[in-house]
Amino acid sequence: MDTTAPGITFDAQGNCSFCTVHDRMDVNFPLGEAGLRTVRQQAAQMRRAGRGQRYDCVLGVSGGRDSTYAVWYCVTQLHLRPLAVHFNDGFGNPVAGENMVRTCQRLGVELRTITSDWRESKDLKIAFLKASVPDMEEGTDLGIATALYGVAAKENIRHVVIGQSFRTEGIAPLSWNYLDGRYLRAVHQQYGTVPLRPWRPNNPGFNLGLKEMFYYAFVRRIKTITLLYHLDYVRNDVDQLLVRELGWQNPGAHYFDDLYQSLIYYLNRVKFNIDRRLFNYSALVRSGQMTRDDALDRISRINSIEDDAVIALCIKRLGLTRAEFDAMVATPPKTFHDYANSYAVLRLLRGPIWLMSKLNLIPESAYDKFFNCGT
Repeated sequence: MDTTAPGITFDAQGNCSFCTVHDRMDVNFPLGEAGLRTVRQQAAQMRRAGRGQRYDCVLGVSGGRDSTYAVWYCVTQLHLRPLAVHFNDGFGNPVAGENMVRTCQRLGVELRTITSDWRESKDLKIAFLKASVPDMEEGTDLGIATALYGVAAKENIRHVVIGQSFRTEGIAPLSWNYLDGRYLRAVHQQYGTVPLRPWRPNNPGFNLGLKEMFYYAFVRRIKTITLLYHLDYVRNDVDQLLVRELGWQNPGAHYFDDLYQSLIYYLNRVKFNIDRRLFNYSALVRSGQMTRDDALDRISRINSIEDDAVIALCIKRLGLTRAEFDAMVATPPKTFHDYANSYAVLRLLRGPIWLMSKLNLIPESAYDKFFNCGT
């Protein structure tokens, strides 16, 4: 990590604040037998909550490595009955799509795809390009979360499992990836042209602010399980397992289950001087899954996810000309701080957010994300 991450700090020994967060989480989420005990306890809770129901949990899937492994582990190792939920915003990688279908068929898991209204989805993507902020995937990120909560509410399921690991993925600096329903509405109000659907518990659309989170966490009592925080999850080993067990195919790069990431990585580099591999590779270095020299060597080259043909496809799919897109690239960079958002309220709720993360009412990394990972 370096000073391109806003708000990063270094101690007298040169250790950065993101390493401090990682080290603390490493202690709080031990691996080995202690991690397995936690996972087994969580699985037992999910089975109890799912007694008499068709499913024990909702599990978000994309066809990438992390979520595919989470499905495999839940079914084959924990003997759970997950309902796999995928959010489709029109930019899915076909390779990842085939992975999802094949995985669910082989494991006997129902796959439910929540397809966003294309007019809303496209309009939000264009609005965030015009807003000139680095978190250009705000609509999709919130759409994934609302798809999981909406299905859980509809099916009366009490647990949502997400395949995410701070040891292999890290935590994005706050101003690179800030999720907030009020922020989304503010950008949409200024730059959007298509009305957003109103919130309904079973069909939330792109609405996930503080009120909606309160409903799902406290009224519906839906808990979030970050399964991979507790498992000895080594990416190279997992790749071999998934190929052997499920015929899994690598989509081509981390996050490339979503073709729009090609455009995002390009824009982050040329406009914002951001390389998202920094927090990914740093996590792998801390976890002993990549050497620092290897990480620095990879960072020195443009990410292979930046594919000119895919970028051109994304621009065309949005209905933009290259000239219109380049004009958006040329506007001055901004962050979520330049738009109405809920961050001031979140800071007032720092204590309750810490407690909610401990109780699995929100992802366990949420507290650190909002308060310990930059500004």
